[in-house]
Amino acid sequence: MEMVTLTIDNKKVRVPKGYTVLQAAREAKIEIPTLCFLKDINEIGACRMCLVEIKGAKKLETACVYPVSEGMEVYTQTPQVREARKVTLELILSNHDRSCLTCVRSGNCELQKLAEQLQIEELPYEGETHKRPLDNFSPSIIRDPNKCILCRRCVSMCKEVQTVAVIDVIERGFDTIISPIYEKSLNEVPCVNCGQCITVCPVGALREKNDTEKVWDALAAEDLHVIAVTAPAIRAALGEEFGFPMGTPVTSNMITALHNLGFDKVFDVDTAADLTIMEEGTELLNRIKEGGKLPLITSCSPGWIKFCEHNFPEFLDNLSTCKSPQQMFGAVLKTVYAERMGIDPAKIFVVSIMPCTAKKFEAKRPEMTSSGYPDIDVVLTTRELARMIKEAGIDFNETTRQHFDDPMGDASGAGVIFGATGGVMEAALRTVAEVITGQPLSSLDFTEVRGVEGIKEATVDVGEMEIKAAVAHGLGNARKLLERVKSGEAKYHFIEIMACPGGCVAGGGQPIQPSQVRSWIDIRSERANALYKEDKKLPIRKSHENPTVQRLYDIYFSSPGSPKAHELLHTHYTPRENYPEE
Repeated sequence: MEMVTLTIDNKKVRVPKGYTVLQAAREAKIEIPTLCFLKDINEIGACRMCLVEIKGAKKLETACVYPVSEGMEVYTQTPQVREARKVTLELILSNHDRSCLTCVRSGNCELQKLAEQLQIEELPYEGETHKRPLDNFSPSIIRDPNKCILCRRCVSMCKEVQTVAVIDVIERGFDTIISPIYEKSLNEVPCVNCGQCITVCPVGALREKNDTEKVWDALAAEDLHVIAVTAPAIRAALGEEFGFPMGTPVTSNMITALHNLGFDKVFDVDTAADLTIMEEGTELLNRIKEGGKLPLITSCSPGWIKFCEHNFPEFLDNLSTCKSPQQMFGAVLKTVYAERMGIDPAKIFVVSIMPCTAKKFEAKRPEMTSSGYPDIDVVLTTRELARMIKEAGIDFNETTRQHFDDPMGDASGAGVIFGATGGVMEAALRTVAEVITGQPLSSLDFTEVRGVEGIKEATVDVGEMEIKAAVAHGLGNARKLLERVKSGEAKYHFIEIMACPGGCVAGGGQPIQPSQVRSWIDIRSERANALYKEDKKLPIRKSHENPTVQRLYDIYFSSPGSPKAHELLHTHYTPRENYPEE
């Protein structure tokens, strides 16, 4: 690798030739402020906050896109640089809705942090500001154009990474806005509700729909039996909201906090993940043996399901008919659990804590009422749960509750790893392999489907059967993979797809990390490691060995794929228009 030596603020640094000045400065431990920059996603130099002075250059240059060269001399704190950054920030703030005290991102806003860092004490450029209507019609995402700073991060994420492309830059000059086509609502275009736009927004222009008041009301209602069910990715990220290092599992802290909030029961959605593996694994084996539609594609990610309905309706028959673990668990709680506990299902209120904004949309799908009641009553994101815990003044360091409640009990390690890309595939292979061979596996770790590579492939020998599998995370990668399947270039038996890059651990409802963190630290891997650690230490690591799941089949469903199981645990999908009408 060719290296170059340059000087930044009189400090010599040697870096690869392809580096930018911003990357080189980081190597030299010199922080250059950024706002629009997001490594590998949005590197366009639009905000002008990273301006630096380069000796011999006629003008200031943007560090995030300017390439290094041998002998270059860079200065990051000259009077000219400091003044330019300050004026730029003042101009951005002059047209910004500065209702910081009531903004959901207050305290975690990159614009707010820059204003403090650059010591902005007054705004000399007060002028006309935008007063555009709030787009709050989506079940999952609220868009506030008055807080938008036109950084274009959300556009790059939606268009380039996810290839959903429902938002873009429209109009020009002062009237420029980031919006769906014709300034429609997100609810009127093929948005899949993944919320990745929220996770990259540096301010409060995009946020999840807040459903916490519905939960507070339910907790206060004396006639309701209120249950919290938590996804595996929550325990891997919730701690970040309370100062824990990234990747710290906080299972017992979370369970304790939920009980302190007043929930009657706290259950683990991983129990339903194990149930999903039993149903999905059976479905896979039946399709292989009986010549059914292949490849079988997982159906746990509601953002992916809606993307498929809009963009690849020809693959709808390939989708597993299994509901997601969230919806399965809700159906079980309002039937089996209600019956066993002698509780009127109309009085059971299920709150699902998810890393995913698309789960809010999924819970409202009309198909999700097979028990006669909505499977899930309210979905909260990780961020919403954190806000409730803080509002209640609960000490998150308390760990008086170590385990999820009976009778649903703790789940298997296979259910835990559902939150990472490749986790559903690995969990399924652990069970399918033992069902086919009748022999215990020598190793439960299918490492070939782990990691953050966009598309992963594996061929697994299971007895006399060879299963060809693929894993894709992020909808751009899903599109590439399906196009290959469509063209006949690739053939598989089983495909796992998750809408969010990295899987649920990096879902649209997870704690938001600023560019200075997520550009240089792989939050997907850090959080996934928390789940793999928990899987390793659990006594049960295979879904079919989960005693809770075994009891469910013994007392209610009879066997995986039975008529009763199909009635409650399976669903169907609907082709949708891909383009909004003019």
